[in-house]
Amino acid sequence: MTQIYVPLLDEGTDVWRPTSAEHMKDDIYRIVEEGPADERWKFSRGQCVRCRYQDLSGSRCLVAYENATI
Repeated sequence: MTQIYVPLLDEGTDVWRPTSAEHMKDDIYRIVEEGPADERWKFSRGQCVRCRYQDLSGSRCLVAYENATI
């Protein structure tokens, strides 16, 4: 498992939630955790997403940025 960050929706500012994901191939990961009921994630459990490295609060993190297909 790999930790990736998923953007939250409707927060008024950029907010990222860490979650577990399975590396599928290249830059594609499948989200394996479900978000809390009171949060709206841009991507949800079971979705495959493309990830790239991005600086978040001074740390280099893998962030989900678009849907992907395998």
